[in-house]
Amino acid sequence: MSLTPAWGQEFPDADELLANVRLRQSQQQIDLQGQLRQEEKIVPFHLVQNGPVIRYIFNDPDETLQLRIGEKDSRLVEINRSGSEKITRLNEPVRGTAITYEDLALKFLYWPNARVIGADFIRTRNCWKVQLRAPDHDPQYGSILLWVDKESGALMRMEGYDSAGKLIKRFEVVSAQKIEDRWYLKQMRVEKKDPQSGRVTARTYLEIKK
Repeated sequence: MSLTPAWGQEFPDADELLANVRLRQSQQQIDLQGQLRQEEKIVPFHLVQNGPVIRYIFNDPDETLQLRIGEKDSRLVEINRSGSEKITRLNEPVRGTAITYEDLALKFLYWPNARVIGADFIRTRNCWKVQLRAPDHDPQYGSILLWVDKESGALMRMEGYDSAGKLIKRFEVVSAQKIEDRWYLKQMRVEKKDPQSGRVTARTYLEIKK
């Protein structure tokens, strides 16, 4: 990974850093149960990943979302009896939670013109801090800040801002778990915020069980 000196320390190339994050995301083998929890609402799902293909399988009503992580783009589709259908409602919430279809699609990992702007600690993990500018057509965010674990390449925190630079969404890894000698997400907190007051308007937990 090439390094560029800045502010007295050497920063990695942002595009290479994001490519490494995408590679890490696409190498897992998972077959686990999970849930989305928001106040009294609990939405169970089955999470299956075979390399770059991730499936979120919901019931009541049935809904299967498939994400394919490619080298240059990701593709989120809904799997149904007739095949697959591309999801166009990216800015809509998944099952009434603070998580949108766009968030699941990880499109921000492919945005151009990323910059590493510093380093920070998130829950004792030493992370690179990356700034991303959204493409003009993005329906939800104007920019995003990412915190990427220096050692593992895992995403530890994501903050989404509107076009006026106001914070509207924060994702943060709360805990991880070790399964067969590999570390996986255990709990992530997702907070939707009012851009004017900064008040949390919705809080969803994404939880993965062994």
